[in-house]
Amino acid sequence: MDAKELALKIAAAALDKQALTIEIIDVGTKVDYASYIVICSGRSERQVDAIATAVEAALKQQRVYPLGVEGREANQWVLMDYGDVVFHVFEDHTRGFYDLEGLWIDAARVPLRAASGA
Repeated sequence: MDAKELALKIAAAALDKQALTIEIIDVGTKVDYASYIVICSGRSERQVDAIATAVEAALKQQRVYPLGVEGREANQWVLMDYGDVVFHVFEDHTRGFYDLEGLWIDAARVPLRAASGA
């Protein structure tokens, strides 16, 4: 599966767990370590854990495994590295503090309609 399809699958799995404010950011022309960054939020540490677990399970069914996972102990900011796609799920207040979207303000966004099937 290509990087964009992977990013859309991650977003769809996060949406299934009612993730908030999902953004798929195309960073392929800006950095050499990833093509897309997917960012979303959960309302609580419990929801952050549920979102991360759902994404991991959905991709595992496709035989796609993360190269690394950070932050599962606290579940305030979980990072899952899938090579060409890096997934960040934040507890809502933590996301505002780090403002990763602001770092990529000039990067293109992938419409979520593609992830939700709408």
